[in-house]
Amino acid sequence: MDQSYWLDRWTNKQIGFDQLEPNPLLQTHFDKLNLDQRSTVFVPLTGKNIDVAWLLDQGYRVVGCELSELAVRELFDLLDLKPTITDWKYGKVFSNDAITIFVGDFFELSTEDIGQIDGIYDRASMVALPDDMRKDYAQHLLSITKRAPQLLIVFDYEQELVPGPPFSISEDEIESHYSNVYSITILEKRNMTVGIKGTAPATENAWLLTL
Repeated sequence: MDQSYWLDRWTNKQIGFDQLEPNPLLQTHFDKLNLDQRSTVFVPLTGKNIDVAWLLDQGYRVVGCELSELAVRELFDLLDLKPTITDWKYGKVFSNDAITIFVGDFFELSTEDIGQIDGIYDRASMVALPDDMRKDYAQHLLSITKRAPQLLIVFDYEQELVPGPPFSISEDEIESHYSNVYSITILEKRNMTVGIKGTAPATENAWLLTL
């Protein structure tokens, strides 16, 4: 799955991760990270994510990274914010007050770019990546955020029923990527009424990853 896949999906409006309302698991469990107001939350592979609006409304600062400039422009439109646009050595940076989004390749992002990160919110990132990319994703995320605690929301279903994305992420896989760093706690498993792509029965699972 190369970059052109996602750029084409955004251009053709073939994105299934967008929600009309903030994710219920986010609203119920984000406080488990025990972050102070004005803490900085990293949202990888940001997309046009309504959850960002919720985080900003709670008083958090948001830093993100997204490959598609179109998605970032749509995000700022959604937030009703006018971005300041500057250059980044691997792309552009869109910012306004408490939000900064890097437009470019997540794997080019560094700790120096994003600064101090207090917590991570991953709802549509790990599940967007095929299995051969997820190990590298997890390692890079740990590196650039200096192992910040995270709320991780994933889907669990029979992958053979439908192709991803979104991909199924099992407890064993989460353990394989993160158990050497984090204490991993399941917060909630919620049955999905529609299922993945309207076909595969699934649960949406919220995991707390802390040092």
